[in-house]
Amino acid sequence: MSAGVQGASPAAVLIGPPGSGKTTVGRLLAQRLGVAFRDTDADVEGAAGKAVADIFVEDGEPRFRELEREAVTTALACHPGVLALGGGAVMDEHTQRALEGYAAGGGVVVFLDVSLAHAAPRVGFNQSRPLLVGNPRARWVELMQLRRPTYERLATVHVVSDERPPQEVAAQVYAGVVGAAAPGAGDPSAQEVQA
Repeated sequence: MSAGVQGASPAAVLIGPPGSGKTTVGRLLAQRLGVAFRDTDADVEGAAGKAVADIFVEDGEPRFRELEREAVTTALACHPGVLALGGGAVMDEHTQRALEGYAAGGGVVVFLDVSLAHAAPRVGFNQSRPLLVGNPRARWVELMQLRRPTYERLATVHVVSDERPPQEVAAQVYAGVVGAAAPGAGDPSAQEVQA
């Protein structure tokens, strides 16, 4: 894994849409690697003292994105474990540059991909998700179309989480992380990791 200038950098960073399994798979991956797990949404909630949905309603999306940018920047600089980013975090230009720098230094950015059919039951579109208000399924598709090119561009490893238990997805991500960290694995294009 890589070491950052300001301290330890993450063993792996997970990006992807809501319902891709970033939190569940991230925790399992952290256990496999013997490191801590961190979720930037939880960091944002801790800093604001309220839930993400409440930040959106009470303070607005710009304030949430500001807190999210700070959380990602801090975690990339000092968290030595597995880091999961909120689905929209990658749309911030500062965060994109930070992830590009992390990957250029040998860091592993994993795009956990998922189809709507498999994301829907995981996300529970009936729950409170500020960016999925109105028609949650249509909004999810719209957000995914907007974000997919960025997920794909930033990823060094690409894993599809459809139709598989989290343990199997975590094992596949682990193989990608270990493979990306191996000597001679310097291909900058995203690896498709097969089960």
